[in-house]
Amino acid sequence: MATTVQLDIKNKDLLETLRGFLTSVLKLDGIDGILVPWKLPMKNLLMPALITDPDRMIGANPISPGFPMNGAKLLSRLTRKASGSKVAAVLRPCEIRAFTELVKLKQGRIEDVVLIGIDCLGAYRNTDYFKWVNGDLDAATQRYASAVLSGAGDVVDGFELSPACKACEYPQAPGADILIGLFGVDTTQNILVQARTTAGEKLTDGLGLAAAEEPASRKKAVEALIQNRAAYRDEMFEKTRESTDSLEKLTSYLASCVNCYNCRVACPVCYCRECVFVTDVFDHEPYQYIRWAEQKGAVKLPTDTVFYHVTRLAHMSTACVGCGQCSNACPNDIPVMELFRSIAEGTQKGFDYEAGRSIDDKPPLSEFREDEYQEVVGMD
Repeated sequence: MATTVQLDIKNKDLLETLRGFLTSVLKLDGIDGILVPWKLPMKNLLMPALITDPDRMIGANPISPGFPMNGAKLLSRLTRKASGSKVAAVLRPCEIRAFTELVKLKQGRIEDVVLIGIDCLGAYRNTDYFKWVNGDLDAATQRYASAVLSGAGDVVDGFELSPACKACEYPQAPGADILIGLFGVDTTQNILVQARTTAGEKLTDGLGLAAAEEPASRKKAVEALIQNRAAYRDEMFEKTRESTDSLEKLTSYLASCVNCYNCRVACPVCYCRECVFVTDVFDHEPYQYIRWAEQKGAVKLPTDTVFYHVTRLAHMSTACVGCGQCSNACPNDIPVMELFRSIAEGTQKGFDYEAGRSIDDKPPLSEFREDEYQEVVGMD
């Protein structure tokens, strides 16, 4: 199912048009709120916000290169139990894919949300975004969007997109109920709104928009972008695997880790209420540190850093969507995303699985498949 309608640009202002569209959605019967990136009143920064008052939509900004956190975790908080309300959530493709994984893990409910995806224009690292965002945020966002959509590449306004965005082969969210199309269309004139599910079609029907055809230029633009991203991704995989293909190399790669666990907190699909690494299991007794130091002559502190990351890799590589928030959160700039995506690519390929691709795909290890891994178990 895919019904496409056209949204005319108001005053050649893409941001104003998107806000108007979201305001119309919020006014529909059955939609109680919209989760969307929103400019903070007290600071020139964006954070996710749940908006219920249409007048507050003036601060919504879903195309800025700011990506302070993955909104999937927030959406799971809004939907993990029935609330009697329904929200629309404007999310990046990696956020929708992460939420899809959380729904499979019983951490969210798809019944209580309409997922609105927008062609992803990428994002900066947090540190670069804080340098970029000054003055008029709306004007800067318009300039950024125009540059990306005109083919500026991976460097916009003097800042590079984050490695996670440069390696992302999902500029469109596969699980969106509604997709807002920006690539390959003249965004000074109109944008496309495509209903991809029954829920999406019900919503767009209520807006009374004119029917439209998806131009051939759009498909070509998206394919070209995916090709460039995939090339960067594969090069990243090769470099990362070469840098971590032995215990010695992996230890060096993670040497500056301080066990802050920021990457675990920032990860949208790391959902355990209590992590084993913050329990008594790893609350070592003082004498143990002395014993370890005596055995080797010296012991690096804090301990368990490599073990922590290997455990997370074993736990999360089946569900990693490559959003990059782990690297964003690292105080010592360890390229955690590159490591997790490289391992996840192999893990997911081994299970013929793509995290977040479809709500109907069962997660690896959650069901028995009689013909799985026959080359390993030695059965015909």
